[in-house]
Amino acid sequence: MTKKSHYIEEIFTRFSLGDANPKPELVAPNAYCFLVCVVLSAQATDKSVNLATKPLFEKVKTPEEMLSLGRGALISYIKSIGLYNSKADHIIALSQKLIEEFDSKVPDDAEKLMSLPGVGRKTANVVLNVVFGKATVPVDTHVFRVSHRLSLSEGKSPELVEKDLLKIVPEKFLKNAHHWLLLHGRYTCTARNPKCSECILKDLCPQGK
Repeated sequence: MTKKSHYIEEIFTRFSLGDANPKPELVAPNAYCFLVCVVLSAQATDKSVNLATKPLFEKVKTPEEMLSLGRGALISYIKSIGLYNSKADHIIALSQKLIEEFDSKVPDDAEKLMSLPGVGRKTANVVLNVVFGKATVPVDTHVFRVSHRLSLSEGKSPELVEKDLLKIVPEKFLKNAHHWLLLHGRYTCTARNPKCSECILKDLCPQGK
């Protein structure tokens, strides 16, 4: 094992010992509702999405029910979330497409997911990972930042960071890798004032050397 691979193994071993089975913080009763949550979470916190969708999902759990609810009523639930107008448009349109082309089921294929309105690469990867258990590595701002700080990637775009992580993260850790990096970035390795003194990686991190 090279010095670099030993370093990467140690990082993800520590993550796994701290939280062996990390879970997404978005709350949804089924795959369709989870997809809606991820679309809503763009440039918004998971907490704000959960607050908005809790009453929504008491009434809506399928694409058909979303279309019956309608755009105006949907906005009344999600208006506390940023970009709610465009997100409502996406959710109504993707619900229609799920009904027409996918038998109202969320597809387990990246290209098919990305054919849905409002669903980009990151959203598709989140759904594939969380709903279908696939070893994808969605890269959001937290994963991007932590990957750079830990010298796991020098990629200049989320897609390049994703490709780097898929190459270097040991297979046994791959399914949970993005959860660990995301949660680490959200609560410890924050953009401003990172909590380095509390970090489980402080003796490894290149930023502290």
